[in-house]
Amino acid sequence: MAEERAQRRLAAILAADVVGYSRLMERDEAGTLATLKDRRRKILVPLVGQHQGRIVKVMGDGVLVEFASAVNAVECAVELQQAMAATNRDLPDKDHIVLRIGVNLGDVMVEGSDLYGDGVNVAARLEALADPGGILVSGTTCDYVRNKAKVDFEDLGPQNLKNIAEPVRIYRVAGMPRAPMAAHTAAREKPSIAVLPFVNMSGDPEQQYLSDGITEDIITELSRFRQLHVLARNSSFRYRGQDVDVIRAGRELGVQYLVEGSVRRIGDRIRITTQLVNAGSGYHLWAERFDRKQEDIFAVQDQVVRTIVATLVGRLRAAGAEQAKHKPPTSLAAYECLLRGYALPLDDPGAAAEARRLFEKAIGLDPGYARAYALLAYSFFREWHHDMSRSDRALDQAFELAQKAVVLGDNDSNSLAALGWVDLFRQSHALADHYYQKALELNPNRPSLIANLGVLYTYEGRLAEGMDCFKEAKLLDPFFDAAWYWPYVGCAHFAARQYDEAIAAFRRSSTMPFWAQAYLASCYALTDRVEQARHCAAEVLRASPDFSIARYAAKQPYKNSADREHLIDGLRKAGLPE
Repeated sequence: MAEERAQRRLAAILAADVVGYSRLMERDEAGTLATLKDRRRKILVPLVGQHQGRIVKVMGDGVLVEFASAVNAVECAVELQQAMAATNRDLPDKDHIVLRIGVNLGDVMVEGSDLYGDGVNVAARLEALADPGGILVSGTTCDYVRNKAKVDFEDLGPQNLKNIAEPVRIYRVAGMPRAPMAAHTAAREKPSIAVLPFVNMSGDPEQQYLSDGITEDIITELSRFRQLHVLARNSSFRYRGQDVDVIRAGRELGVQYLVEGSVRRIGDRIRITTQLVNAGSGYHLWAERFDRKQEDIFAVQDQVVRTIVATLVGRLRAAGAEQAKHKPPTSLAAYECLLRGYALPLDDPGAAAEARRLFEKAIGLDPGYARAYALLAYSFFREWHHDMSRSDRALDQAFELAQKAVVLGDNDSNSLAALGWVDLFRQSHALADHYYQKALELNPNRPSLIANLGVLYTYEGRLAEGMDCFKEAKLLDPFFDAAWYWPYVGCAHFAARQYDEAIAAFRRSSTMPFWAQAYLASCYALTDRVEQARHCAAEVLRASPDFSIARYAAKQPYKNSADREHLIDGLRKAGLPE
């Protein structure tokens, strides 16, 4: 049977996105979305219609528009930027919605209502390079539009665009207002860097955990250096599996430098390629390929980290890098067990049991592996936290394992954080604070540690300080979204008697464990929303049939008895069993 020929056509493509979208969403998610929808309805849609265009798709902060005429596409882009600038004029700078726009005339492939091919890709690459408030067009577009549209062009010369085979001549539309954009504070003070997820080149999806683990370990090691501002895992891992344009990724993440690479396992050897890229220009500052035996993988990680640090912070001495190192595992098999266990969804009982087995196996393979003890400690903690019996044996086991982790890795922030967490729930608040502060001294760029400190302050009754920590974690990493983050933000608002804010936080959680559902039931009960409270209480009992107020409240590590009584009052009003 003859192969169906792809439908193609010549089209002018306009690609646009919002500058600083992540910053705007973090500051005011609901307000930003409402403003964007309003601008689309009042400005974008009418202008596209006036110029006989078609909106192909809207992608969060971006939009793709097709025109039959390059002249119409450029004129629409100019009027769109002018209208956006006029709308921003009476608003404070922090509330401006600013666009970057790229326009290309080229061949596109049609699939349903969507478009693909280099015609679209070039427009997207131009948009990524455009100034805030500016417009870039390709040479083919300029050739068609020159002398037909009332615009002038500045020739920027031929440029190499990612994944585009031939250089593309680029022109800037002259006279467009360049919107001032405030740089990230941390980026101004010290070099900022993000590590993009290393690509799994092994051809086996089961090996993804290895490339993810290597990426995360490099992030952790880089975070030890106070001379660098390092974005956390949650921010950079949103790009996993994507064809990443480094200039756009750098802009979205607010960093000056990016690390990208790949991992390939070939027999008993591992090949790691990595490069350090200037996110502003896309130029490579350093690149290297490592072909090593599997057991040398940790030496490769250390070499990658030290080379990046030396490149970005020339004043760092080798001794400083050595001092920041922690003891790596001695067995690749142990490392793989840990990564496999860490990747499992722990809200599933079967997966949680498998994760524990893998952590125990990692310890069996490498009895000196501190991080394996730390993760196993968390496993026993979760068992205790979900158990409604009167036994504290699992918490005692978690404590012993966390202590062992710190003995083996006293300069490892993961181990210190594990002991701090267990100490908190053993109601040793001063010790928990001690270990969290030590962990932060070693790794000040980890938002999870800062948020953990917010949990501690919440249970100590230091509510304003706790909320500041939660906010700081999000400022440090706008994409930080650990499954436990929003539930504990909800707990902080609950303790502050801010019930509506607590409900909103709990509802933002990607998961709703029974312990968080219990707090949500209390919020509804204390605000006389009886039906919602009963519904949440039923969900608690469905997930934890042995739930009792007495046992549950005893597990909450409140320092002040009045805070625990406040929770008990809400649970009783929700109708949960004593």
